[in-house]
This record gives sequence, C-alpha cells and structure tokens, in this order.
Amino acid sequence: MSIFQSLSINGSALTAQRLKLDVVSSNIANANTTRGEFVNGKWVPYRRKMVELAAGTPSTFESYLKQELNPTGVRVNKIVADQTPFKAVYDPSNPDSDEQGYVMMPNVDVTKEMVDLMATSRAYEANITAFNAGKTMLQKALEIGK
Repeated sequence: MSIFQSLSINGSALTAQRLKLDVVSSNIANANTTRGEFVNGKWVPYRRKMVELAAGTPSTFESYLKQELNPTGVRVNKIVADQTPFKAVYDPSNPDSDEQGYVMMPNVDVTKEMVDLMATSRAYEANITAFNAGKTMLQKALEIGK
C-alpha cells in the first residue's frame, strides 16, 4: 500500500464522518419539529435519521483481490430513518394535537445525538491526525531525495 492510498482512505473517512456530523446536527435541530412530512393527508413528526457506513465492498473476485492490494476506504452505504415510535406528549393547546390533546413528537433523543456528535467528531479528529501523519511522512521522504 502506498502513502497516497493511505491519504485516500483517510480522505474517504473524513468525507463519511462529515456527512454523519451533518445528519446528527439535523437531528438535533429538528428535535421538536412536529411537522416533518405530509403523509396520507396529515403531518407526521420529523423522524430521526442515521448514517450507515461500510467498507468499499467489492462485487466480484477480481474486485476483492484489488481491494486487498489497494484498500478503498469508507463509504456511506445509506441514510436510514429510525423506526422508533414517536413520543406522545399531552399538550391540548398545541395546534398539532389530536382530539385527546396529544401531540406526536419526533423520535429524537438529544442526549443520544450529543453522544453520537462527540463520537463522530472524535473519529473525524483521529482521521485528520492520521492524514497529517501520512502527509508529514511524505514530506520527509521528499526531503531525503534532496
């Protein structure tokens, strides 16, 4: 594996972690959004989103072999909606409440999102550190050739 491949792997991880940070930030921003989507004639609360990461998955034997020789890094597999049920909160003064006075609130737990935010930012920082270490090694290797 060359130094350029390691920089490429770190770059793909940085891109994936950045998207994950964006999704977690969106979840936190919409933690109280009761009108997320209009489905079947009524408003449905915002549904928490999650990022699914995966290794660059090959599909053929040749691509498996190439991946072993040249690792491909990280990719975003998909962004999925969390199917946890919504929370019912009694608030008859809310315009989105039903006949019994309950409002359906998003399935976003701000504490869980903050933990995800911290873990993702730490992973992002770790990838920056690894990227900078690779860059420094490359610079030192170029200085040897002077």
